Amino acid sequence: MNANMILPILVFYPFAGALLSGMIGAKWEKARDLFAGFVVISEFLLVLAVFIMNRGDGEAAVLFSSYMPEICGRALSFEMDGFRLVYVLIAAFMWMMATILSGEYMAHHQHKNRYYLFLLATLGATMGVFLSDDLFTLFIFFEIMSLTSYVWVAQEETEVSLKAAETYLAVSIIGGLVMLMGIFILFQELGTLKINQLSFLAEAYRVNTYHNGGSRMRLYAAGACMLFGFGAKAGAFPLHIWLPKAHPVAPAPASALLSGILTKTGIFGILILSCHLFIYDRTWGILIFTIGVLTMFGGALLAVFSVDLKRTLACSSMSQIGFIMVGIGILALLSDKNLLTGILSDTVSHMEDPLEVLHAVYGTFLHMVNHSLIKLVLFMAAGVIFMNTHALDLNEIRGYGRKKPLLKIIFLTGALAIGGIPFFGGYISKTLLHESILAYGGGGLMKAAEIIFIVSGGLTVAYMTKLFAAVFVEKNKDEEKQKQFDENRHYMNKASGFALTGSAAVLFVWGLFPHAVMERIAVFAKKFMDCMYRSDAKSEVAYFSPENLKGALFSIAIGVFVYFFIIRRLMMRRGDYVNVWPKWLDLEHLLYRPVLLGFLPAVCGIACRICDSFVDIGVVGLRKTVYKDSPLPYERKEGNAFTEGIGKIMNFFQEFRNRLWGKKHPTHKDFVHLTASGIEDFRESFMIIQRSLSFGLLMFGIGLALTLIYIILW
Repeated sequence: MNANMILPILVFYPFAGALLSGMIGAKWEKARDLFAGFVVISEFLLVLAVFIMNRGDGEAAVLFSSYMPEICGRALSFEMDGFRLVYVLIAAFMWMMATILSGEYMAHHQHKNRYYLFLLATLGATMGVFLSDDLFTLFIFFEIMSLTSYVWVAQEETEVSLKAAETYLAVSIIGGLVMLMGIFILFQELGTLKINQLSFLAEAYRVNTYHNGGSRMRLYAAGACMLFGFGAKAGAFPLHIWLPKAHPVAPAPASALLSGILTKTGIFGILILSCHLFIYDRTWGILIFTIGVLTMFGGALLAVFSVDLKRTLACSSMSQIGFIMVGIGILALLSDKNLLTGILSDTVSHMEDPLEVLHAVYGTFLHMVNHSLIKLVLFMAAGVIFMNTHALDLNEIRGYGRKKPLLKIIFLTGALAIGGIPFFGGYISKTLLHESILAYGGGGLMKAAEIIFIVSGGLTVAYMTKLFAAVFVEKNKDEEKQKQFDENRHYMNKASGFALTGSAAVLFVWGLFPHAVMERIAVFAKKFMDCMYRSDAKSEVAYFSPENLKGALFSIAIGVFVYFFIIRRLMMRRGDYVNVWPKWLDLEHLLYRPVLLGFLPAVCGIACRICDSFVDIGVVGLRKTVYKDSPLPYERKEGNAFTEGIGKIMNFFQEFRNRLWGKKHPTHKDFVHLTASGIEDFRESFMIIQRSLSFGLLMFGIGLALTLIYIILW
């Protein structure tokens, strides 16, 4: 196979599979399910083969590239480096496992053909996003992905799911349009959209504006617009409103992909901006870090107060996205700090990677991978629970997993990993992020951010303890329902069991060997996320040192306190979980809908009326002064000159008749009016005939006859 064809195949093969699955599913549902499974498994095996062939070149800037000219008015270009290779491998793995689970999960659902079609199409679009070599290609597949994944949210077609899908689509479309505006501005300023050229051109732009006394506001405007679009997809505060609503209503396999992979496409875009366009930019680093802190804490707080299984996991996704954005922000701040240090010490020409920068790179990337694998496990486990209980409220599913050891171990693996418990993957990435925050220093505000970081980790422990205790430890208040739960031993088939067990095993092994596995994979991201450094620095973190374990223990202690003294006391009344979060504290209904559907239309309507009035006043003023109207010599009430002339002639003959031989029976018809009316009726009738199908066929027949006559005679 031609190496240049690998990337287009990875992108367009799932699209072709989607179309074929739709055609097959129209007649054979079982064959369609098998075919969809074949597509995702073969996609995964192809990416795995590429990974195995290139694992020794993980730090290479470019492994493969491909260029497809004259598509969508421009060229589509693809590139694969270490970062992209790892993430398309994770995406393919997650799609494979989610599709395997979909076989049982969707067995009794409607619109299955539509589900599989858009499941595969979204895989192709997601591959296109991660493999994009320029922002134009990325935008094309980003928007395709938004539209195809919308169908997941609306899949059940209930009132709640359609409303959530409406919110998801609105955020996606608005975010996409704003991002497109940012791309336009960026291209105007730098003259390129190539991702691997942005860092050098942006640095030259900064130097040029500095020496010439210019402003970087247009570049910041471009970055802000693109951050809006990418942040909306990532679920970052305050654009997170779709996330807690879309995940609970989407099918569980789709929720796993929405949370684990589609949010990472937004993070991928933010990484492009932070590590390529605004590298060494302290202002940008502060912005991303602040958004990350707000998202991290806000999502954890929402998850603590949620009493719905999938909504809690969705809010958890928002919080973990915040952890990742904190890592991106601290990476930008550390890069700026070390650039300044290099300049002051006159060593910028041979600068090496400080360990704190390396830790920020590793921590951010590993937490991305951790979150993807964790949410795959947790959402699929939630899907198994929903398949059997048809409920997500903690009071209704309470006690379901008490006598299901396999499901309990699978869920516990994800819960311990996301909680940052030692010997699990989440602990490793959070330790690296915490090390980076400590390394930056920064005074009181950074110290406050560190405290929020630890507290957010504690809240994560609290809400995951809440979920595990409710489903796998406590008993249901309804004894008959609890008896049914306990007797339900065959709660998933072998294929679903393989999907869940395999995903949990990968997650467990992944976190068990931080130096041998996790750090070796993290090296793949180094060139993409730290593109201006070129050193061979190695991480030297003692993950299980007393100092690092102390931070984790602080978070665990906070989690235990929150669980027993807030969740158990504030959220439980008469043995039931109660949603005590204020309903009015919903940004969508509190801010966005009133502003977008009420305030803005009203203000714009008033502004348009004022402008319209000014235009009318101006036109009238000009007509009364400069362009003063001259009176028409004669204006007809009806008809035209022809009908008026004919009518007057007929009126003359009528008068002549009345005076000579029609004196006894004179007529007094207004032929001017009758002629005008007759012509108008004729025009209307002719127009009706022209618009009719018969007239069209008649004219076609006449034209065909004339053509045949012309051919015969000439």
